[in-house]
Parts: sequence; C-alpha cells; structure tokens
Amino acid sequence: YLGARTPHTNLLVLGTGNLAREAVKEILAHPELGIKVLGFVGDNPKLVGVSIVNPSVIGVYEDLPRLMETHKVDRIVVGLQDRRGKLPIRELLDFKTRGVAVEDATTFYERVAGKIPIENLKPSWMVFNTGFSVTRGALFKKRILSLLVSSVMLVVTSPIMLLMMLLIKLDSKGPAFYKQERVGQDGKTFTLIKFRSMRHDAEKGTGPVWSADADDRITRMGRFMRRTRLDELPQFINVLRGDMSLVGPRPERPHFVQQLVESIPFYHMRHIVKPGITGWAQINYGYANTLEHTVEKLQYDLFYIKNMSWLLDSLIL
Repeated sequence: YLGARTPHTNLLVLGTGNLAREAVKEILAHPELGIKVLGFVGDNPKLVGVSIVNPSVIGVYEDLPRLMETHKVDRIVVGLQDRRGKLPIRELLDFKTRGVAVEDATTFYERVAGKIPIENLKPSWMVFNTGFSVTRGALFKKRILSLLVSSVMLVVTSPIMLLMMLLIKLDSKGPAFYKQERVGQDGKTFTLIKFRSMRHDAEKGTGPVWSADADDRITRMGRFMRRTRLDELPQFINVLRGDMSLVGPRPERPHFVQQLVESIPFYHMRHIVKPGITGWAQINYGYANTLEHTVEKLQYDLFYIKNMSWLLDSLIL
C-alpha cells in the first residue's frame, strides 16, 4: 500500500460496478491495511441488501447523510462508471469539508493494488493526475544505473553463461543463442538476445504463437532456464547496446504488438520507456500467454510508467 496508513478506516464505496467491486476485492485481500468496507451505495433500490462481493449494498444516494452519521465514515471511494447526472456532488463536497476523504476509485485502486485498472480509464485521469512525466533526468538516471549493473552482471555471470552455452548445445540441436525481433521504445524494433529454450524449428509450421506453460516445443534445458530465468542473461548485452533498460515493461514481438494495440486500450503506452529485463509486472504477475494475462500485466506496466523513479527501480531489482 503506497499511501498513508491509518490504524483503522471506515470506508464507503459509491457505485456498484465492476471497478468498485474490484477495489473492494483488493481491500479484502489486504486486511493488514486496517480498512473496513462498510458497504456499497448505488442508485438502484432493488440492490439494497444484496451482497455483491462480501459487503452488501447498504443504501442509495439519498441515504448518504444518514449512512455517514450512523457508520462514522472516514473515506468515500467513488467508483461510478457513468457519473453524468448521477454523482451527488453537493453531498460529497459537504462531506469533504467536514474531514471525510473523498477519492476516485481508480486512484484508490492504484494505491492499494499497485496497478492501474484500464476498465473505464479515461485519458483525462492520466493528464490531470500526478505521474506519467517521463523526464530526461529520470531517463538519464535509468541509463546510468542500467549501464553500471549490466556491466558488472556480464562479468560476474560470464562463467555461468559459458556453462549454459555448453549445456544447451549438448541438450538439443541448434545454436545456443536465440535472436528475435522485439518492439522497444517509441515503437522501434530491435533484436533481442536470449539463450535458446525451444527447439530450433519451434515455429516452422505455425508462425508466431504464444508460449504455453506445458509447451512441448520447450527443451529439457529450456524448462530449467525458464524456471530460473537464466535464459534472460544475454539481454544484458541488449542493455549495453541501449536497446533495453534493466527495469521496464517486457518487450513483445511486433506480430503480437499489432494485435494487442488494436485490442487493448492504452497498450501503446508501454513503449514510452525502454523495455526491461525485469519490471513491476514481472515481479507481481509473471508470464503472460493470453489476452487476459496481457491486460493484467499492462495494468502493472502503467503503474510503473506513472510512478517511475530511481527508488522504484531499485525496489524492483
């Protein structure tokens, strides 16, 4: 939880849509935050008393003054999907002037979950919120850190890399290294270097396809490398070249990027910064081999881009 913590917070959720529900699920998954969800408040009287996650709908907008007094509410999270003509703005302003914290559900969800929900995400939220300011100074610091660490890692891991090359050659036919075109910063492509973890002719009859967990194209040595992430070691060369950073969104293949940009809102924003060997999405989620997994990882990538800093990079490493 990246915001200020309080010993105990009584929270009321305005709205009953998917974003409101997801925010509550994240709260319930983190009891250490000390947040008690009192319930949902919506605009449909028929939902009152219905449990839509765990807390139920405890009233409609007209009940807000009574609910605020009865439950001693400390914070209101507004999760309305369509606010036009529905948001009780006067009441919320009155509550805020009396010391009750009022917060947008997207902002609240970001702080609790460490990711930005793209459902109903509006460009205006990105424009007027703090973050998403990728300055030259920040990029220069990232470059210095990447150069220093990758240089040291190449020297330290060189014996391991030599051993890996030998084992890969003994395990299966084909070169030890695997080169593949990926999309980098500003949508420019580059050649990514990895240790080969699949058969040499893995995509000969299929063309580009996502790798599955139990993919029969993966070699015995490849399974070990993927579990330990040792297949990523040669990418320190990409970092030295300037294609990648140590930390950033994982680079994807052009074939998939074209599809994902058309299918997923804000996917193109991953290319604002250089891709990384590791990243916020990698340490929080792992591999993505479906559209749903990719959406989930994008939400973590957007959080990283919004909050990118030397401190966050160090934490991720």
